[in-house]
Amino acid sequence: MEENLQFEVKKKKKKNNNKDYIYILLIVIAFFTGVIGTMLTFKLKPTKEVVNTTVENVTIKEENTIKKSIDKIFDAVVLIETYNSRGSQLGSGTGFVYKKDTKEGYILTNHHVIDEAKKIVVTLSDGEEVEATYKGSDEFTDLGVISIPADKVLKIAETGKSADSEIGDTVFTVGSPLGKDYMGTVTKGILSGKDRQIEVTVTGGDFIIDVLQTDAAINPGNSGGPLVNINGEVIGINSLKLVQDEIEGMGFALPIEYALAYTDRLEQGEEIVRPVLGVTLSGIEYPIYLERYGITIPDDVTEGIVIVTVEKGSSADKAKLQKGDIILKINDKKITSVALFRYNLYKYEIGDKLPLTINRDGKEMKIEVELIDNNLSAN
Repeated sequence: MEENLQFEVKKKKKKNNNKDYIYILLIVIAFFTGVIGTMLTFKLKPTKEVVNTTVENVTIKEENTIKKSIDKIFDAVVLIETYNSRGSQLGSGTGFVYKKDTKEGYILTNHHVIDEAKKIVVTLSDGEEVEATYKGSDEFTDLGVISIPADKVLKIAETGKSADSEIGDTVFTVGSPLGKDYMGTVTKGILSGKDRQIEVTVTGGDFIIDVLQTDAAINPGNSGGPLVNINGEVIGINSLKLVQDEIEGMGFALPIEYALAYTDRLEQGEEIVRPVLGVTLSGIEYPIYLERYGITIPDDVTEGIVIVTVEKGSSADKAKLQKGDIILKINDKKITSVALFRYNLYKYEIGDKLPLTINRDGKEMKIEVELIDNNLSAN
C-alpha cells in the first residue's frame, strides 16, 4: 500500500516537472520573440535625427526705411483751410514752408487751394493754428504763395532738382488727404515719368504744363504738398487738378524748378504777365465754326491752328498777320492745338521776337512777330 502511494507521488512530481519545463520554455520563446521583433522594428523603421535648437533674440533692422527723409520735411508741411466772407469753409489743401526772412515764413501751395479765399488758416505739424496772409497766385501754373509770422515756422523744406531725378527713384508725399483728420499722411512710390505734358482748362483757355508723374497716392487735400526724393528734398508740388481721369496710381506734380521761377513775383503780389499775340484762334478740326467767318482750310493742310480774328494794334496786327492764316510752327515746334500754341508762346517774354511758320492761301511763309505789351486778353 505504501509503495503504491510513493509511486503515485513520484508520478505527480514528474508531471509537475514536465509542466514547469513547458512554462519555462514558453517564457524563453516569448522573450526572444520580443527581442527579435523589437530589433526588426527599429531596423525597418526610418530613424529621425534629433536636432537640438537654440532660440536667440533677433533684432530686425530695416535698411530701406525713409524715416530720416520724412523727418527732414515733416515739420515744414502744413494743412491749409480756406473760408469765405461768411466764415464758411471753402476747402482744404496742403503747403510747405520753402523760405523765411526776418518777418515772414513763405508757404508754397496750389492756386486752386487758396483761390477766392477771404480767410486762410494754417495748421502746423504740432497742431497750432495760425492765420495766414495771401501773397499771390497764378491760375496758369496753379501756384500760390501765402505767409505766416516767421516765429511760427517750425522748419524750412530743402529743395532739390527734379532734373537730377530719374525714373524709378523712390519718392514720397506728405499731405492732408480729406482734411485735418488725416493731416501728416505719408504716401510712398516711385517717379513714374518726367516731362509729361498735361492739358488743363483754365479761365483763359486750354493750357499745357510740363509735369512729373508718380504712383504715390495723391488724394483730395494733398494738392499743394511736396513731392520729395529719398534725400528729403522737394522736387515737385502735387496738384490733384492736373489729374483729368481718375486712374489709380497716376499722380502729377509741378517740377520745383518751374515753381521757384515764379515765387519772387508771387511773394510781391505781382501778376504773372505773359505775352499775347492779339488774336483769337481755332483748331482746324472745326470747319463748320470756321465757315461762319468765311475761312476754308486747304485739303492738304492737316495740322495747325487758324487765326479767326486779329486785334487792332496788337503784336499780330503789327506783324501783318491776317484772318485765315494757319499757324504751323513756333520756331521749329509743330503746333497742333491752341493749348500747345500757348505752351510754346509762354516760353517767350514781352519784347522777344516770335518766329512763326504759317500757311496763307495755300503757301507756307515765315513771319517774325515782336511781342509787345498791349494788355490784350486775346491770344
